[in-house]
Amino acid sequence: MTRCISRRASLAIVLLLTACDYGAFDNYDPPRSQLTGRVVYQGEPVGVRSNGVELELWQPSYELNEKIPVHVAQDGSFSAMLFDGDYKLNLLAGNGPWVDSQDTIYIQVRGDTEVEVRVTPYYVIENLSVGQAGGAVQANFQVSAVEPSRAVEHVGLYLSNTSFVDRINQAASTELSGTDIADLTAPITLSVNVPDELEESGWAYARVGVKTVGVSEMLYTSVERITF
Repeated sequence: MTRCISRRASLAIVLLLTACDYGAFDNYDPPRSQLTGRVVYQGEPVGVRSNGVELELWQPSYELNEKIPVHVAQDGSFSAMLFDGDYKLNLLAGNGPWVDSQDTIYIQVRGDTEVEVRVTPYYVIENLSVGQAGGAVQANFQVSAVEPSRAVEHVGLYLSNTSFVDRINQAASTELSGTDIADLTAPITLSVNVPDELEESGWAYARVGVKTVGVSEMLYTSVERITF
């Protein structure tokens, strides 16, 4: 009988301590400082696949020292709610349409904070014009080499019925292999027929992207809304 009572008393003490621990956590304020930023090249945002690129944020002084994953939106922007403190921001190797960098960005978060992450893409798309051409959408552009140590695998034009559009999220597309591009300095024209469901809606969202050999993620232009 005494042993049973002792076990019950021990259990009650454990539950009481656990409840106190949870109550202590409840007393912590949530993070209130917003870190916002952009991935840029020459001051301009770098377009990527939505949530396809991830940055690593670390707070070295924090006792667990665990990374905080920060996903990059398709317009190159990102954000995270943080506690005030000192952080390190790293690019993941092979996770982005740019040259790998070992650089670490040191950030002091004291209230809302903004930061730019500068990268060096392998290729960028310039002089873009996108519009309707009969029952198709046509894009005219040029591909410019920034770091041509890797070749162009392909370029593509992608259409979607939502503003989230890339090679994975698309309703229609056309691509041109890099081996078929004789001169990168020459203008490139891509055309894709508009599917019935997009034509019936009266609009589509278009985007052009370039894929580099050996690099998983593509670099994209900003999203263009095309009306029919």
